Amino acid sequence: MRITGRTTLDPLTGTAAPAAAEPVSPAAPVGASAAADTAAPLQSDALAPAMQALDAMPEIDSARVAELRDALARGEIKFDADRLAGLVQRFHNGRG
Repeated sequence: MRITGRTTLDPLTGTAAPAAAEPVSPAAPVGASAAADTAAPLQSDALAPAMQALDAMPEIDSARVAELRDALARGEIKFDADRLAGLVQRFHNGRG
């Protein structure tokens, strides 16, 4: 599932900015420019595989999501919170 219109989080300010916008960084203290210059490429390199996987995912079918939400509300689809919790726990324990 892929959600379009993703935003990026500026690690220096903690604020969200659209992905297409240039990141805005506050004035750095004297002598901090070398560290700031290397932080952005490292973050990009670390996130590249995740971003590629996200781009490979299909778009969200909003009509289908609404259909399923309505079916849940009408009780046509049963939701088992215990089963979901077990699956999440199994996934995070590396057995998924």
